[in-house]
Amino acid sequence: MTNARRRGSDLTEAIMRTTMELGQEIGYAKLSIEAVAARAGAGKHTIYRRWPSKGALLLDSLMSLNGPALDYPDTGDVMADLREQIHAAVDLMARGPFSHLFRALIGEAQHDPKVAAALNERFIAPQVEKTVARLKSAQDQGQLSPAFDLNLAMAILSGPLYFQFLITQEPLSHEYVDGILEALFTGMGPRP
Repeated sequence: MTNARRRGSDLTEAIMRTTMELGQEIGYAKLSIEAVAARAGAGKHTIYRRWPSKGALLLDSLMSLNGPALDYPDTGDVMADLREQIHAAVDLMARGPFSHLFRALIGEAQHDPKVAAALNERFIAPQVEKTVARLKSAQDQGQLSPAFDLNLAMAILSGPLYFQFLITQEPLSHEYVDGILEALFTGMGPRP
């Protein structure tokens, strides 16, 4: 590996780490590319070449934290698998040290179409795909009604979580997640 390539990789990591540190310290509203550049020891043009906005930079920084941890297990018990994955997502996004940054990023996506597209492409759509695939596997195994619309199930699962996380801003708990799953599975289970 050449020194320039190593420096580029190290610089990218330093920029993203600095973004998270500053975001924690001062919040998203006060975060700026200029402040990140100064603390990371990078030129602001270097950052702008890689990330067109602070929203895009924050998205990459947050996504570098924990991508694969939100994969689904497949134990043969779809409800237990959903519970485990959704608990992990809640712990990461809504209860962890970066919850206010996740909330700010979702808010930014409402005003910046590029951030919205990137958030959808890199986080939302992959999670929807994983969830629907896990539900389809359960449906194929007879754990779920063959007539139940799996995309609707995904909307029913995520809607209450985003409502509480973004609208009411009440804490998301594992018990709340469990209540959603119980309510959903009552209507989605196989019928005799």
